[in-house]
Amino acid sequence: MFEKVLICTDFADGLHRLANFVSSFGLAGIKEIVFLHVVPLYEKGIIPRVDSEKIEQAETRLTEAVGENITDVEVKTVVQSGKAVETILKVAQTYKSELIILGSQSRSLLTEKLVGSTMVDLSRQTRVPLLIVRPQLIWAYTCEELALRCQHLFRSLLIPYNGSQVADYLVQQIKHLAEKEPGKFFQQCKLCWILENSDRPRITQKILPQQANETLYAIKADLESVNLQVDTEIREGSCVTEFLDIAVMADISAIAVSSGTMGKLQEWLISSFAAEILRRSWYPVLFFPSQNS
Repeated sequence: MFEKVLICTDFADGLHRLANFVSSFGLAGIKEIVFLHVVPLYEKGIIPRVDSEKIEQAETRLTEAVGENITDVEVKTVVQSGKAVETILKVAQTYKSELIILGSQSRSLLTEKLVGSTMVDLSRQTRVPLLIVRPQLIWAYTCEELALRCQHLFRSLLIPYNGSQVADYLVQQIKHLAEKEPGKFFQQCKLCWILENSDRPRITQKILPQQANETLYAIKADLESVNLQVDTEIREGSCVTEFLDIAVMADISAIAVSSGTMGKLQEWLISSFAAEILRRSWYPVLFFPSQNS
């Protein structure tokens, strides 16, 4: 699926632990991993400057974490000083990264408004997919569990669908990934359409279960043409609540989402489905920035 991966760590998120599982990443088809740590500029004084001491400490820590790599996966470590988002974008471009992995604590929309979010800022400025993981999971997994997690990063994806342009875009991205190496690293997915049972007035016509089923059947056939095992489910209720309930029993590796409003004014006014999944899900979330990013 993804051959070149950029893993961004601030050490507090635990993602540097993944350096111990390079061989497992190789079993997931990954051929190059870049571990990146961004050191904030030292801002005591009139002019911000590079904090050479912290850079040296971080370089030592990353080098020790990676150790001697004896696998076929090429591993690099990068420590740079500057602003997080700008540096991540620059490094991703330099190494032609196909996926950026980030750690993110669950947070409210209000918290994002006040302190910001690296993931949200990145989603507005890059077309590179983002894999968002909870630091708590990285901390809690045993080495055996992490090895399996890294090996099966994207074996099974849970995919929301609602007939929108963004949903169609997400499905096309999923199909594109499956076409790369059919049935090898990405094996199955589950398509879920949650029909809102809200009484709120809607501009668009309400979708009936039969219509949703027919649409999902056509998408299923299209995805099965690239050797994916596809399951579908339709429910009625609250979109986020029902979707996360499905995730609990679906035996998935990650949730895949996209959004046309992430980081934009609309998102501050009315939180999107994708944004709520990113804030509330304990599962890894594979986020595809929209084509308008």
